Amino acid sequence: MTQKTADPRVARIVELFEHFTRDDVARLGEFYAAKAHFKDPFNDVRGLSAVQQVFRHMFDALDEPRFVVRDVIVQGDQCFLSWDFLFRFKRYREGLQTVHGGSQLQLDAIGLILHHRDYWDAAEELYEKLPLVGSLMRWLKKRASG
Repeated sequence: MTQKTADPRVARIVELFEHFTRDDVARLGEFYAAKAHFKDPFNDVRGLSAVQQVFRHMFDALDEPRFVVRDVIVQGDQCFLSWDFLFRFKRYREGLQTVHGGSQLQLDAIGLILHHRDYWDAAEELYEKLPLVGSLMRWLKKRASG
């Protein structure tokens, strides 16, 4: 891992996400608090087992999912990560896909994630890349922009 932060609590989280595998889902309790809250454009869950299910689903639905953390900002118990999420669709013959986004994390006193909120544009970053839905989304985007 490239050194992106001097904060050891956040450095271990970045390390996890940049090298995340299906096997790591079972050990997310080392990174997330038992009552963690996770929210992204598709999920809004509470509790470690629900967070683990979100990541299990990621590995079930996608081939070769991986995160590349670009920037890290830490202030107290708050952290913001900007990242690229790379993957391949299992059901489509599309090449490598990239979603650009960010995560806002709130850590507890021992560095576990209490709150994880992902920000990314599902329409632009995902739907527009799907074969049939993509052409419709691009058409709607054009119509809405005048």
